[in-house]
Amino acid sequence: MTPAYLVTGLVLLVLVVVDFLWTTLWVEGGAGPLTSRMMTGVWGGLRRLGVRRSWTRTLAGPVIVLVGLVMWISLLWVGWTLVFAGGEHALIDTIDGDPVSWVERFYFVGYSLFTLGNGEFIPRDGVWQIATAFTTASGMLLVTLSISYVLAVLDAVTQKRSFATGVSGLGLRGETAVVESWDGDSFEGVELPLNTFTAELNELTTNHKAYPVLHYFYTEQREAAAVASIATLDDALTLWQFGVPAEHQPSRVVLVNARAAVGSYLDTLGESFVTESETVPPAPDLSVLRESGVPTVSDEAYRDSMDELNPRRRALLGVVEADARQWPGPQEKE
Repeated sequence: MTPAYLVTGLVLLVLVVVDFLWTTLWVEGGAGPLTSRMMTGVWGGLRRLGVRRSWTRTLAGPVIVLVGLVMWISLLWVGWTLVFAGGEHALIDTIDGDPVSWVERFYFVGYSLFTLGNGEFIPRDGVWQIATAFTTASGMLLVTLSISYVLAVLDAVTQKRSFATGVSGLGLRGETAVVESWDGDSFEGVELPLNTFTAELNELTTNHKAYPVLHYFYTEQREAAAVASIATLDDALTLWQFGVPAEHQPSRVVLVNARAAVGSYLDTLGESFVTESETVPPAPDLSVLRESGVPTVSDEAYRDSMDELNPRRRALLGVVEADARQWPGPQEKE
């Protein structure tokens, strides 16, 4: 017996099983320690490559999922190979009885993991038969949960982009969303879409907690970019609540719920992905509303309100910058 191989193999198996189950099953836990570091490294590398070529960042999500699957399979495969290498004559060559080589151990573990059923090599009676059963069970668990995980992630990506597209339909800037929703007397018609956006944003936040890789699915299409759309939505909410007189505002309950949804999203991403920006993004422009006939508060009252929102807006800018985007502003083409 070679204890070093056995111990190393068991350590690898514990690491990969904990990381895999942490990432795929623990909704509140985010990604496992190995997966978290891998995601950060891949995103950082692709972001540096994509300084001038943004299309490279669109590869981040699929590449991270693929690298994660390969990492889990490889560590599981190597771990079990080392475990069987740690036992004296753990495997038997049923064809010619020769000592089993490293390549043959690797082959045996591979077909045990993926239940190919080949019989050139068999485990010795006793503990090694049980170890082989655990090898097969771990492989089946990995494949089954991986498929479910990938399908769930793709569904979450679709929901994320659907939400972003819905918000972009009101406008790519907060000022545009407010102007377009003004009917000449009130903002009554915007309350239903706001309720819808709030529910969708809460779902998106939950998905980010369950599938941290969701943050790295980047799109070149501004209209489908959730981070930019959330910044736009928050600017619009700021204008409705602090830039428009109380008698003309949408329902306060609707506004409070929507702002709470944005705050929950920021808290979730702030736990794992982003840090608060050192600068404050430009405040939404009241003059755009005035030019379109939308009633507004005084500039002084508006500035006082905006000063109180600086920490929240720095957090929002941090999210936008972490996604390699610009803050929604006059440069947006409506």
